[in-house]
Amino acid sequence: MPQRFKDRRDAGRRLAADLAQYANRADVRVLALPRGGVPVAFEVALALDAPLDVFVVRKLGVPGQEEYAMGALATGGVVLLNERVVRAAGVSDAEVERVLEEERRELERRELRYRGDRRPPDVAGRTVVLVDDGLATGSTMLAAVQALRAEHPARIVVAVPVASRDTCEAMRRAADEVACSVTPEPFYAVGLWYDDFEQTSDEEVHDLLQRAAHAHP
Repeated sequence: MPQRFKDRRDAGRRLAADLAQYANRADVRVLALPRGGVPVAFEVALALDAPLDVFVVRKLGVPGQEEYAMGALATGGVVLLNERVVRAAGVSDAEVERVLEEERRELERRELRYRGDRRPPDVAGRTVVLVDDGLATGSTMLAAVQALRAEHPARIVVAVPVASRDTCEAMRRAADEVACSVTPEPFYAVGLWYDDFEQTSDEEVHDLLQRAAHAHP
């Protein structure tokens, strides 16, 4: 069985070893899915000597079945809608707009809390290392990859410390490269592979982003 991670920072340091080929490159940007992906990505960015920022993604849930995604909203105002799901669930245009508006407010709140008045990162033509603390179904990461494509990066590398083998393989069809440090079987859940999997706070996200910004002004 693979060794468990002590916490997200430990996971980030171990994940960084799998990404050594991206160290000290001017074209590399590390983006974290908040909140749990930020402590992992902080260690990755530190090891690669690359700028760190967040890429906020909000799932657009079907009204009354919020866990069932009909699309996603991401940093930069990118909206992805699965028209097949919208039609099958009988969601009206007005309902789509209502959900969009609710999630847009939450996305803006998070970006203001995490980034302040700093502009979203320019990733056009860059190699983007997209980091989270693990993948279960991979739906949020998949939405992030699809939304990030609209920003025209040169390459998207999905990087996570732990994921199911099937999810990692599925992610390879969406991203240009996938780095999964461990793919245990049976998988069960991301949190089982951490000794400490306490929820990451907004304050910790803000603090780590500030520290990273000072390192790469």
